[in-house]
Amino acid sequence: MNKKRIKAPKRVLYLSSPIGLGHARRDLAIARELRTHFPDMQVDWLAQDPVTRFLMANNERVHPDSVRLANESAHIEAESGEHDLNAFMAIRNMDEILVKNFMVFQEAVEQQDYDLVIADEAWDVDHFWHEHPELKRTQVAWFTDFVGWVPIPENGAREAFLTTDYNAEMIGHVENNPDIRDRAIFVGNPDDIIPHSFGKDLPQMRDWVPQHYDFSGYIIGQHPDEFGSRAELRHKFGYQDGEKICIVTVGGSGVGSNLIRRILAAYPAAKSKIPELRMIVVTGPRLDPAMFNFPTGVEARAFVPNLDHHLAACDLALVQGGLTTSMELVAAGTPFLYFPLKNHFEQNFHVAQRLDRYNAGRKMIYDDCDPDNIAQAMVEELSNSKTFKPVESDGAERAAKMLVDLF
Repeated sequence: MNKKRIKAPKRVLYLSSPIGLGHARRDLAIARELRTHFPDMQVDWLAQDPVTRFLMANNERVHPDSVRLANESAHIEAESGEHDLNAFMAIRNMDEILVKNFMVFQEAVEQQDYDLVIADEAWDVDHFWHEHPELKRTQVAWFTDFVGWVPIPENGAREAFLTTDYNAEMIGHVENNPDIRDRAIFVGNPDDIIPHSFGKDLPQMRDWVPQHYDFSGYIIGQHPDEFGSRAELRHKFGYQDGEKICIVTVGGSGVGSNLIRRILAAYPAAKSKIPELRMIVVTGPRLDPAMFNFPTGVEARAFVPNLDHHLAACDLALVQGGLTTSMELVAAGTPFLYFPLKNHFEQNFHVAQRLDRYNAGRKMIYDDCDPDNIAQAMVEELSNSKTFKPVESDGAERAAKMLVDLF
């Protein structure tokens, strides 16, 4: 008598970038879609704070080796100035952290039998497996929402040389070892690729990227269409009829403290012009609300797990310029001001390109904004009736389907 063979559940090791909570929200959406194909799939998340807090709040399993990871968010904060972060140089100066975290990862995949590693901008894994292909232990799916380091023009020839060198190395890795990435997925569409070259004597990004990536469309944690009506959300959160709700959020790191202070200084002038204004400041998990002096009428919250729901319910948002929060606002049709970090190539080039394409957001230059400028921009955006381009709702589903045949 033949016994029915019982298939073992699929096992996934998921690496979610700690630089901003947006990665965690989209990664959770992908994992949930994968579970519709493999209901018994086991996912271990190798992640850092504040991503781990978010995952545990959503009843996900955090790999026990996560506590051994060196904290990337703390490094990023140490590299930052007043609303200033040279993101390229910060990552370039992170070698010791990346080496340590790669070793933790490598031990995890060698000690346990995983069917797939999903690496959302896990630069260490991508780099070292390309450098040492013999270390690869299982299939890997690589996710990113930008391709290409971009120099800040004001930073001169040295930075242009270095970004070109890094891009050339990446191109060489991919072209010389095409079997390392079993799937490479760009979180977006071809039009989201910026119209730049990778550097002197290197290809154009819009020519090279489509040859080496599949496109999932944008992946949003949960599309606002699923939240219920705006009126229902406002009632749920206790927002009163007639109130103008403004939410301030600056991401999961501590880099945004100076922006919060400047916005708080703008609040009295904005309130004088918009008496019905109610401001809620989400400081994030790495900033203590006690650091700030909140004017009367401003509420502070350290961490809001369902922040995307609040962004869909509010009338205006003021944000730093990270991709995920900005795109959640685009999907919800919520007006917003965004303040890209000075010297942050991704926020100033890659993100700004997308937001322009969606006709969304108002870009603010921090160095040019005093409290009166910010207050005036808030008033103007609250009366702005422009329509954003719709954001697709099936990005996570499409991404999951791209991964199914890897099992």
